[in-house]
Amino acid sequence: MVRFSLATVVVAVFICAAALAQQAEPQPETPKVQAFGGFVFFHADTPGMRGPLISYALDQPPNTFGIRTFFQGWDAQAQYNVSRWIGFAVDGAGRYGSPFTVIDGIKGLPDGNTYSFLAGPVISYRTKSIFTPFVHTLFGWDRTTLEGSTIETPRFPVTSKATTYYDFVVALGGGVDVRVSRRISIRPAQLDWYRSTLNQNSFYMQAFGLTQYLNVGTKEQNYRFASGIVVKF
Repeated sequence: MVRFSLATVVVAVFICAAALAQQAEPQPETPKVQAFGGFVFFHADTPGMRGPLISYALDQPPNTFGIRTFFQGWDAQAQYNVSRWIGFAVDGAGRYGSPFTVIDGIKGLPDGNTYSFLAGPVISYRTKSIFTPFVHTLFGWDRTTLEGSTIETPRFPVTSKATTYYDFVVALGGGVDVRVSRRISIRPAQLDWYRSTLNQNSFYMQAFGLTQYLNVGTKEQNYRFASGIVVKF
């Protein structure tokens, strides 16, 4: 004979009630258009580019320059949903900061920035849950700029001229949106594998007027993390 404790009965009743409530809850309306805005942390790959290399190329002591790999910025997206599952997004972003670090006492480090424009399909898994995971594949371009400056080094001043480079990029990734209300969701995390094709040889040779080939990478495997707010229309 099978015996049921009071706790077992209560748990079973609770599970059944929750299941019925879930079934009775209407499917949230799929927004035709949604917009995302938030901040970005970007980890930049620098294949072959090292501080001693750029220091040597600029005829400075080996520890004069370092290479920066973390940048901050912003990201904004507009997405049109063709159906509950399929959408199309355009993505614009910017990140800022000099690509170099220096030892104490050096002034005049040139500022840098990168702006991107990408677009591509999005697949979202929309259910009655407040969580909407998604994946996307975005293609587009980066526009990387190093501003002109005169770097005051202990040995002699190093001059950089304003330089801009355009390269093709691909962002493969996804994230999750958490519904707060009918119109607002929070995107706590979006992570992208961000493949860029910045030719660092051409870029830095043009910026500093170098004559020797740096022999560094021309394809970068970066990572981009974004978080922010989604507004649905």
